[in-house]
Amino acid sequence: EVQLVESGGGLVQAGGSLRLSCAASGFTFDDYSIGWFRQAPGKEREGISIISKGDRRALYVDSVRGRFTISSDNAKKTVYLQMNRLKPEDTAVYYCAADRILATMNPLMYDYWGQGTQVTVSS
Repeated sequence: EVQLVESGGGLVQAGGSLRLSCAASGFTFDDYSIGWFRQAPGKEREGISIISKGDRRALYVDSVRGRFTISSDNAKKTVYLQMNRLKPEDTAVYYCAADRILATMNPLMYDYWGQGTQVTVSS
């Protein structure tokens, strides 16, 4: 059974940090790109950071580049998202997802999803 389980969300003040984890099981981890997405109330789900399959190249959207860092531990089948200098506009439910074909920010392309973890940044 394919599973992606996010953890590490919580409440933090603006300027603070959190590290999210995405633990994967049930599929060949190295064959999939893993993406982090977020969805704020009333907004569409957006891709924010991807780590590609194979060479594990990192991609970011402009709104998080320089503040967030994605990494993976292939032995643990876990992808992390270190989030620094958090802003109130980062408040959202954060999801990880796996895609076998592309490293893309388009959530429609992803095959498997976790249940999400809430991140709330207070001002």
